[in-house]
Amino acid sequence: MKKIKYASLFLLIGAPTLLMVSGCKKFLDRKPLTATFDDLHQGGLETQVFGLYSTLRGSAGFSTLPWLDFNSIRDDDAEKGSNLSDGAEINTEFETFQYTKDDWATDTYWNDHFYMIGLTNKILHDADSLKLTDAASLRNVGEARFFRAYSFFELVKAYGPVPLLNFYSANAADNIKPKAPIADIYAQIDSDLNIASQYLPLNWEVAGTNRYPGRVTSGAAKSLWAQSFAFRPLSLSPNKWDSVKKYCLEVTQSGQYSLIPDFQDIWKDGLNGAGKNGHESIFEMQATIGANGTNNFGSAWATSQNVRKDDAGHPWNLGWGWNTPTQHLVDAWDPTDPRKNKTILFSGQSDGGPAEGGYGATVPPYGPSEKGDSIPRKYWNKKVYSDPQMRQFTGSPHGADWINHRIIRYADVLLLLAEASNELGDGATAEARLEEVRARARGGDNTVLPHIAFASQSQMRTAIKNERRWEFAMEGYRFYDLVRWGDAQAVLGSLGYQPRNALYPIPQPAIDLSGGVLVQNPDY
Repeated sequence: MKKIKYASLFLLIGAPTLLMVSGCKKFLDRKPLTATFDDLHQGGLETQVFGLYSTLRGSAGFSTLPWLDFNSIRDDDAEKGSNLSDGAEINTEFETFQYTKDDWATDTYWNDHFYMIGLTNKILHDADSLKLTDAASLRNVGEARFFRAYSFFELVKAYGPVPLLNFYSANAADNIKPKAPIADIYAQIDSDLNIASQYLPLNWEVAGTNRYPGRVTSGAAKSLWAQSFAFRPLSLSPNKWDSVKKYCLEVTQSGQYSLIPDFQDIWKDGLNGAGKNGHESIFEMQATIGANGTNNFGSAWATSQNVRKDDAGHPWNLGWGWNTPTQHLVDAWDPTDPRKNKTILFSGQSDGGPAEGGYGATVPPYGPSEKGDSIPRKYWNKKVYSDPQMRQFTGSPHGADWINHRIIRYADVLLLLAEASNELGDGATAEARLEEVRARARGGDNTVLPHIAFASQSQMRTAIKNERRWEFAMEGYRFYDLVRWGDAQAVLGSLGYQPRNALYPIPQPAIDLSGGVLVQNPDY
């Protein structure tokens, strides 16, 4: 089986030990008795902090199937994919909103996020205990605060009220807590991101070291902060759009980010790829594999979504085949939008070559029985389509574990700024930021994607919603966009969505292990 199910469950990790996991080895490799300029700028919590990045990369709840289930497969533009027998329960559970309270994906999503929170709590506890106040250690504190905020934000979107574990205790009983109100979770996110945005550098060259690309920055903290305000209901945060605009402007005015000129290059993770940690990247899960599989610090993020062929030796057996475009997305998307053919890989057709994010190959034909060379889906997620040169270089003909997950990119900040500006009555800024994204998508062809001039708040609101759909297709934005806009019932109702489905039920094993301290979400 290509989907691995883990039997072990744990509720909440309150006392994580020092993570000496695979990812740390790469980061901690040093020549003995040798100090470099970079070494002089490391904090006292560096080893533990590197464990956070390794957990992001290696935990399924952050990087593979459970994350895809919660963030992508629940919308109308993506579906489970693969073949009918692989993960068949996902078809009903996530695609038709018949949620379950005990399943590998749901339990793993909950457990992995609280595990990350436990790691950050230990780091922050140690920082206080050791009274670390040097600049490098404070940057480590900022990193821990960022990852804690990111984890709580993922949890509050998925479940609503969750236990507010913002402390470290070696006593497991101390970590059994009831759910906290959503307002308290967001207050913790605000506190963490406020500190993170102050302690984290603009970039790691400014901090005196850039040995480890992909570390979070103040721009990442502010972008996440803007996302979190955009998701909050107005009843909880009446001035939320002011906050979204404030933090987006701080990112756009920082001089650190810009759109990659060619949309298809965002996803290039090959030997000469421009997209990996490019200037559009704000927060990116790091993955790498060296020549012939050496220095393997990979992630199944892209492998889990690449073209599937149930034939171990077949050259088009590139991955597990999850998270594939729906017919609904294909039919709804304007064929003149260049992003369509740069996002969707069509079975039985050319991959479009470099101009459309391809490599000059012809994809095998669709055939659900997979007889001969046929493959089980009509459409595939081209944003994770693997480079044949990298398959050969890494010795990984049937995987793509070197591909990074672009979690936050600059285009999201621009469209959130457009959205906030529109809601605040600033139509000119909304129009300008929307056009910035559309101009890049246009790719120099002025006959497509015409400029959208501001006519009314309602008209611009619809335009921004549509733009987010096309810009971020298959990236895991749409379901939560529909929820925060109040559009989920109208768009997803025909698939089985009901208002209660905005929140997922708390995993039953977590409730059981808490001895009933945790209470199930309403309507479940």
